[in-house]
Amino acid sequence: MIFAVGADEMSKLQNTQCFKVQAEQELQVGEILKTVYQAMTEKGYNPVNQIVGYIMSGDPTYITSHKGARSLISKVERDELVEELLKVYIETVEK
Repeated sequence: MIFAVGADEMSKLQNTQCFKVQAEQELQVGEILKTVYQAMTEKGYNPVNQIVGYIMSGDPTYITSHKGARSLISKVERDELVEELLKVYIETVEK
């Protein structure tokens, strides 16, 4: 079966439609690191050692699941974590 498409319908097919989804509020990398740090401290871990272990290995078991810390940190690429840590370090040293 063949359908005839009028000029109005053809122009609609050639236009790009926009679809917008309300994005859920994203946490900043710094906020995620702060939350993970606090969760690690509450559980009695050395947060610096554990976060370094995670960054170096990519193994999420270095991060506690307490307060959703493991899930949170998994939402961020490891290179973004390093970038944020280095940025804050440099800003602190320059003061």
